[in-house]
Amino acid sequence: MRLALSTLGLPGRPLAEVVRLAAGHGWQGLELRSAAGEPVHGGLTAAERRQVRRTVEAAGLTPLTLAGYTGVAAPGPDEPVVSALLTDLRLAADLAAEHLRVFPQGGEGPAAEADLRAVRRLAAVADRAAGLGVRILLETHDSHRAGRDVARVLDQVDHPAVGGLWDLLHTRLAGETPSASRDALGPRLGYAQVKDVAGRWDLTPLPLGAGCLPIGDCVGLLPADCWVAWEYEAPWYPAAARLEPLLGAGAQYLAGLAG
Repeated sequence: MRLALSTLGLPGRPLAEVVRLAAGHGWQGLELRSAAGEPVHGGLTAAERRQVRRTVEAAGLTPLTLAGYTGVAAPGPDEPVVSALLTDLRLAADLAAEHLRVFPQGGEGPAAEADLRAVRRLAAVADRAAGLGVRILLETHDSHRAGRDVARVLDQVDHPAVGGLWDLLHTRLAGETPSASRDALGPRLGYAQVKDVAGRWDLTPLPLGAGCLPIGDCVGLLPADCWVAWEYEAPWYPAAARLEPLLGAGAQYLAGLAG
């Protein structure tokens, strides 16, 4: 198992500091959050993109994923969503990221309509993603929290450049067991994203192993060479403990589960 750290847990921090912390505490890859105010965002120049890539690779880290926020099932016309996907795919390729993370954001309407919107938009960019060497991963999140929800979309897209990202918290909130999530995503699973919380009514991030999520069950179901990423949702929970002192123990915890 290979360990990645999401930069979400270190919001606004300079990239050189982030890679130093990750590499120094046993992490092997990064999920690079793409957002305003972060070192990585869609407005980076070509020179800035090259510098991001050099900074990550010089630390011996893999740029695993560009963590974007495009909602592929969102209500509305297709063109703005497809355009956003193409922009993020180019950024991911420029940073040598293996994956582009996308959200469903299907809204409150019929699930079948949300699925069809996602299928159309993902199918429209799948060949381009393959040509760039980037795999799009639809995360178990919001309107498609369960693995079975994401699997419905992936079944219809049916393209090797489109897969699933298993966010353990959201499949748990959907009432889906780890084995059911793994079976639903099957060979289309890109990797898993873990975190820990006290319970359904308190989602404040906790150190790995300190909460209620079945992290061990999740890790035990993954292929031996699979990536596992820790997403510590610091920006949404200002009362959460600082991530830096938890990094070493978090890597050791996951490595122990894999061992």
